[in-house]
Amino acid sequence: MSKLEQPAAPPGTLDEAAPRRNLDVLVQEDRVHRLIYTDPGIFAEEMTKVFGGIWVYLAHESQIPRNDDFVTTRLGLRPIIVVRDSAGGIRALYNRCTHRGTTLCRHERGSAKAFQCPYHGWTYLNSGKLSGVPWPDGYACDFKDAQFNLAQVPRVESYRGFIFGTLNADAPSLAEHLGPVTQPIDEWLDRHPGGRVVFAGANRLKYQGNWKLAYDNSCDGYHVVFSHRSLLEMENRLADESKKGMSFYRSKPDDAPMYCRYFGNGHHFKDKRPNVEQRPGALWEIEGAHPGMEYFENEIRQRLGDKANRALDLAASEPVNINVFPNLLILGNHVQVIEPIAVNETNLVWHGTAVIDEAGELEGAVDAVNALRMRTMESFPNFGEVDDAANFEEIQRGLAAIEDEWVYMHRGMDIPGRIKVDENGVITAPATDEVFMREYIKEWRRIMQSRPALRVRREP
Repeated sequence: MSKLEQPAAPPGTLDEAAPRRNLDVLVQEDRVHRLIYTDPGIFAEEMTKVFGGIWVYLAHESQIPRNDDFVTTRLGLRPIIVVRDSAGGIRALYNRCTHRGTTLCRHERGSAKAFQCPYHGWTYLNSGKLSGVPWPDGYACDFKDAQFNLAQVPRVESYRGFIFGTLNADAPSLAEHLGPVTQPIDEWLDRHPGGRVVFAGANRLKYQGNWKLAYDNSCDGYHVVFSHRSLLEMENRLADESKKGMSFYRSKPDDAPMYCRYFGNGHHFKDKRPNVEQRPGALWEIEGAHPGMEYFENEIRQRLGDKANRALDLAASEPVNINVFPNLLILGNHVQVIEPIAVNETNLVWHGTAVIDEAGELEGAVDAVNALRMRTMESFPNFGEVDDAANFEEIQRGLAAIEDEWVYMHRGMDIPGRIKVDENGVITAPATDEVFMREYIKEWRRIMQSRPALRVRREP
């Protein structure tokens, strides 16, 4: 049996804090208090109760395809090595030498059967077990004691290649945590040959603002035509084009067939697919122009003939935003990961994804599809996400106005017939509605008021 340890409780928890941190006051039905974005004590509590107490996305299996492959990542502020160990098991090791605490691995990714501490040379197998200490005769202890092995996340599970971890022994299963959001994830994957994608490089951005600002925005259809005006104009810059990209936001988006949906457990979904005709090639037709697309499009059409439109649709951005609380966003053909760094600092990592065609469905056109796909995936992270990041920084700056306390999220609230709830509690509303924000922040409050049973594991 692996050894489980209970970390010490952090000082100054919300339950012991001043009344100004009463979450039932700070989170109201139609608004939230600025402190949930600006208070360092709340941020510190989030790193325990949210990024520790629930299932958090860590990495994708395609990043560690072979035994001994690893990728470094984070669980909140905790540095983590996600590794496929020598026996093929997936582990999330703390990237911290048990001896004096320095990070063991300082590479983004690679392959290693063992990790050696650069400070004093302690060496650990990729199972986390201590395998060597220089000059051990200087110690009186027994290095076979599990306390010297690397700490690791005790619960690590995958859903269709997406790897999650939690420190909470009492958390429900990953399947229960994900719930109905698996439906759009399945649909997103199943459009690809074999129902799989692989990660293929990343864009990295940083903004000076709270991590929740990115999650607040992830299903927001209200800002698009204002914040992303330059992107819309660029996508529709040619004289014979007026319906490219996100142009369906331009007039009356609430009258369009797209919608937002809240699934519970903080997860939500913006589905723009109903705006696009349901026929092969329709998705490719609204893709904005970019250099080189004609060459690869012609290659695909010559190779596949009548089947080319299906392949070209794979290169186009799937018009969905699938948001898995707290840090995984699937947007178009990208996978975005939110990395909190401080109460007012956040990293955004945009992973590109590529098609794999082991069964030969694309008849040799997979490289051309992926070449197009890489170019189409350059669009929003470079020309759209920078708009959002600028907004997040300006919001954080605005929230420094301490006398103006409230952030409102009441769009769509109390309007008869606007919001629909099905028999399973799934909520559907127009694309510009803020119901997703109202609902996910209630889940955030519930988690922040919980007492998770956090543990780390060490190999015996």
